Order: sequence, then structure tokens, then C-alpha cells
Amino acid sequence: MEDVKADQWQSSVLDSNVPVLVDFWAEWCGPCRMVGPVLEDLAGDYQGRVKFVKVNVDHSGELASKYNVFSIPTLMLFNKGQVVDTKVGATNKESYRTMIDDVLA
Repeated sequence: MEDVKADQWQSSVLDSNVPVLVDFWAEWCGPCRMVGPVLEDLAGDYQGRVKFVKVNVDHSGELASKYNVFSIPTLMLFNKGQVVDTKVGATNKESYRTMIDDVLA
């Protein structure tokens, strides 16, 4: 999973030719650390069809503010530069899979 900073946002997320699942997280966040391995698994399952990126809210607070991220982890699915789905808080792998499959359908 790629760590994306504000100066990479446009090219990595908004201009992507595939859907992008963005994980807004922080190192000190316990639930974020639980979600990480789940997303790594999913990234393997969807390789080439969906891009998975992480945004550390402590390093890229302007992105968190722009997208109204008030609690973490927050996962946002972007398609063609637009937010198409959001999940706040840690959830299970199947919940994320459904989120992704809905946009790929």
C-alpha cells in the first residue's frame, strides 16, 4: 500500500484510472493498526483493479480536513475522482470487499 501525501493526491487518487481505496489513519490509532493487514490482503485480491493507498492524518492534515475526516480509521473509496463510499471505524474484511465490489460491478 502506497503512502500518499498532499502533493501526490491529484495524481495518485483523483486522476487514477482505477478505483482507489484511501485509508485515513495514524500510527497511534489501535483500530487503524487492526485494519492495515486486512487492507493488505484485499490489495492482493484486487491487484490491478483497485489501488490501495494510506494517508497519515498526522502528516497530511489538510487532506483529512478537506474530506471531513473526524475519526479514524476512515476509508473512502474514490472512483473517477469522486468519493463513492465511506466507512468510518474498523470493520470486517467482507464489509470492505462489498464496498469495493459495488463500485466494480
